[in-house]
Amino acid sequence: MSFCINLAVILEIPPLVMDKTFQLGNTERKGKIFNVSHIKNRDIEINDIDTTNIKEDYFVMFYTGCLKERKYGSPEYFTGHPELSLVKKKVSMIGIDAPGVRKPFEHPKADKYCADNGIFVIENLANLDVVWKEAGSNDFLVHTYPVNYEGLSGLPCRVVADI
Repeated sequence: MSFCINLAVILEIPPLVMDKTFQLGNTERKGKIFNVSHIKNRDIEINDIDTTNIKEDYFVMFYTGCLKERKYGSPEYFTGHPELSLVKKKVSMIGIDAPGVRKPFEHPKADKYCADNGIFVIENLANLDVVWKEAGSNDFLVHTYPVNYEGLSGLPCRVVADI
């Protein structure tokens, strides 16, 4: 059985993010999702997830529950989400249903650090609860289609999980 689930908010290649080129290969990657919604008020650490099945160039997604629990754009949305402390697996993409992988004051630095290490971060992913429910610990295919807008620090994308 195959499910295609629309995850985010659109393809002009090659766009730049943090002065790094979004490679064409990033438009299709194997994906893995982790349910970390039980982690509150602390960083998501490498030992919180089973990294043994994460391969190089994967698109790794983290379901935090942030979009479901907090109103998008609210102060709680920007300050009440867990943060990631991961980069060592050489994945190519990190997706999260929160406004960033770090809190606001560390956000630009974290995004730049990831970009400098060949990792693109896609924030505010929707429907990760559905992806978790359908995929669980299984791999799936992720299609990421960026839109190249000038002057943005981020990269608006259409992200689709093929489960």
